[in-house]
Amino acid sequence: MPKEARPSTGEQAKQHALTLLRQAILHGEMAPAQRLVENELAEEFGVTRASIRAALIDLEAQGLVERIRNRGSRVRVVTVEEAIAITECRMVLEGLCAGKAAVTADDDQLTGLADLGAAMTKAVADGEPVTYSELNHALHDRIREISGQQTAVALLERLNAQLVRHRFQLALRPGRPQQSLNEHLAMIEAITARDPQAAEAAVRAHLTSVIEALSD
Repeated sequence: MPKEARPSTGEQAKQHALTLLRQAILHGEMAPAQRLVENELAEEFGVTRASIRAALIDLEAQGLVERIRNRGSRVRVVTVEEAIAITECRMVLEGLCAGKAAVTADDDQLTGLADLGAAMTKAVADGEPVTYSELNHALHDRIREISGQQTAVALLERLNAQLVRHRFQLALRPGRPQQSLNEHLAMIEAITARDPQAAEAAVRAHLTSVIEALSD
């Protein structure tokens, strides 16, 4: 957005800063424990310190930022123990969404899932873990979207945002994409078979594997 078009104050400015900060954290441009200096961010984004402060408060509520008394804000560090606890919660919500997707998906949506599975298979065969990680994320998003379970989707968006760094590290671990691929293909197969119990079980099996990998 050109500087002259940026809203400098008010709710629009807060939302502008919130969007940019959230994207920077989720894309790894701001590392865990990195200090978030209000003056510097206000100058960078062309908004007031008040707008930055309001955005940081929202990001704290989302679990992405922690505000330390008398020391300011920093990108929150999510420990392995927290990542495991979050994944345990995901297991319940993602299983619910997969079960609903198996019931509600139409033929076009099932074709889309199959296409994602084929692209993931190709990414693993080509040795492209970053591409695979992005497709992995897209598949989970697509299943949640098909489910229509908006409450679960909203909760998962918050939970998943806190796991970005751990998910990326797992994707780069040797052998992990190959194992993960089979788990994701099982999820697609169960949804395509319109078997909600099998779909939920496949998600639980996949996320149990994720927890085991996080624990290693």
